[in-house]
Amino acid sequence: MLHAVLPIPWWRLLAVGASLALLLALGQALHLRIGRMALVSSLRGTVQLVLVGYFLGALFSVRRFELVAATFLVMLGVAARASVGRLRRPLPGLGWLASAALGAGTALGVVFMTAVVVRPVPWYDPQYVIPFAGMLLGNAMNGSSLAGERFQEDLRSRIAEVEARLSLGLSGPESVHPLLTRALRASMIPTLNSFAVAGVVQLPGMMTGQILSGVAPVVAVEYQILIFFLLMTSTAVSTLLFLLMLRSRYLTASHQLRVDLLR
Repeated sequence: MLHAVLPIPWWRLLAVGASLALLLALGQALHLRIGRMALVSSLRGTVQLVLVGYFLGALFSVRRFELVAATFLVMLGVAARASVGRLRRPLPGLGWLASAALGAGTALGVVFMTAVVVRPVPWYDPQYVIPFAGMLLGNAMNGSSLAGERFQEDLRSRIAEVEARLSLGLSGPESVHPLLTRALRASMIPTLNSFAVAGVVQLPGMMTGQILSGVAPVVAVEYQILIFFLLMTSTAVSTLLFLLMLRSRYLTASHQLRVDLLR
């Protein structure tokens, strides 16, 4: 028999701070230099989640398309900035390119979910669109960030190899294609690994949350399978688009490598 999820009083939730205290003590004792980063991330994430919780409660009750679209654009802007900000050698204007890549991949997954599989009414129902968009966007952001950093570092360390291919008559895209494919494959490993061990090593987050809220496990599995397939597709599309845009910045129209941007 399924039961409704048990609420957690705020005063009892504060007890999880003990885990942070343990982490800070461990970092201090072993000189790991992660204390400040962990503290700032914990405080920032907690405040953001509390604010988002109240905001989503209001958004779900209003169900206005313009508010859903505005929320998605804010999420997209933050994700694009975070994705580009992790690159060791950011390029001017790359944030707009990242926004286009992440937006295209995420929109593909959300449209497929709303128009083909789940089909909520209305189609922009924030209870479905926002959580799905958040999961897809977050995964695409991580994939694009990993791929972009890998591509940049490979280009920088293999300048001579790329220029040798160019001197042999290969085009710019052909010369850097092996580096691009390695970056794309590396960025997909976390998503593929999670799918490969789902249900055996771990119960995925969305499935766990639905089961805790009282949803039948079989229904939770259906939604988790849906999100996994959409995660793979949207992450691959967003990451590939981002890499192609990044590649165009490092190659000139005459198929020369912009070495000045790598050093």
